[in-house]
Amino acid sequence: MSTLLSQIVNGLVLGSLIGLIALGYTMVYGIIQLINFAHGEIFMVGAYGGLAMFTYLLPTFVQQRWYLALPLLLIAGAAVAMGVAVAMERFAYRPLRHAPRLAPLITALGVSVALQEAVRVFYPGATSAIPFPTVFVPGTWLIPIGDGVPIKYSGVLLVVVSLALAVGLQLFIERSRTGRAMRATAQDQDVARLMGVDPDRVIVLTFVLGGALAGIGGVLYGGYLNNINIDMGFQNGIFAFTAAVLGGIGSIPGAVVGGLAIGLIKSLGGQYLPGGSAYDYVWIFVVLIAVLVFRPQGFFGETERVRA
Repeated sequence: MSTLLSQIVNGLVLGSLIGLIALGYTMVYGIIQLINFAHGEIFMVGAYGGLAMFTYLLPTFVQQRWYLALPLLLIAGAAVAMGVAVAMERFAYRPLRHAPRLAPLITALGVSVALQEAVRVFYPGATSAIPFPTVFVPGTWLIPIGDGVPIKYSGVLLVVVSLALAVGLQLFIERSRTGRAMRATAQDQDVARLMGVDPDRVIVLTFVLGGALAGIGGVLYGGYLNNINIDMGFQNGIFAFTAAVLGGIGSIPGAVVGGLAIGLIKSLGGQYLPGGSAYDYVWIFVVLIAVLVFRPQGFFGETERVRA
């Protein structure tokens, strides 16, 4: 029982991170129907941005106090990720906005590889995994269930922050004027323009929000694992895209639920299903295929109706 509960906790921590990254996928697709395969690399770049802030800019006094260092690292990671996301939209995707869908898709893959190689070449020591500092309370909390289920305090932080940001984003989309503009642009850009909405501004804002969430996730992930590498974006990006499709791409609650489902499948499947952790990817995509067969729109997606 203690092993089962530990695997559930590990799955929820991983799932919270995946859901946070998946929000960027689902927002961009909801607005401009683009699958941004480079979004995982924005997550990776955000982690390196936070590490650069800690290594090169923070004085020792601040580095030794997590309550001072953590907010600065989150701001740095979000800022770097937002900058990369906006540049990506402006120079890679905007010129191809009216091109056939295959063109921006191939461009997204090219941007993903370019960002990986740029970090590998220009960040010192990025050719291998780099230690990431402990930027939250060190130690482990025993959840009082049974004999006690251990979870790192940084894992608790990751879950709480991810869910809080997802709820905040949902409220922003539903209740703010800018959120209404985003929903209008997602439904019909031409009609939204006639109603006074600037689609270009909305699209840039979408990339800004997605980049900020990914950058924050990268810093929290680095603090949880205490190391980062240039491949972390590709792996977690694939999980996040799968989570967005599983939950219903375009749905914010669906991205979160899909992320939690992916985390639990990976954790429990690696422990209890045939093949162990070597086959956890297999079980994730078996579930995805089953969902696409029986509910193609995902958990929270809506069936599209096309009139003759």
